[in-house]
Amino acid sequence: MSNPRNLEDSDFHSSIQENLKELSAQLGTPLDEASVKQIYQNACDLLSHVSPSPLTLARVAGTLLVYRVKETEPQEIEWFNTQIKQCVDEEEVEELIESLSRIDSL
Repeated sequence: MSNPRNLEDSDFHSSIQENLKELSAQLGTPLDEASVKQIYQNACDLLSHVSPSPLTLARVAGTLLVYRVKETEPQEIEWFNTQIKQCVDEEEVEELIESLSRIDSL
């Protein structure tokens, strides 16, 4: 498993995954542990080129979760993945996520 910013404490990993599981239930589509782990691992993989904080990792994983439970178009998910991979640092990742929130509120 990827280990962004050398998060030695597995509590971060467990906490993020548990929160993803709870969020999926709140969104009306409870996911099993394997699905949650897959989403979490996808977020780790997307962020492997930067050193994200646990919060940034959680935000990317949360975005992937929402895309999954809301059955987002594959092209939109691919666009998001490509944008994350093109970010040069954590700040750009955060700016991208913020921009998605602004677009969704329009």
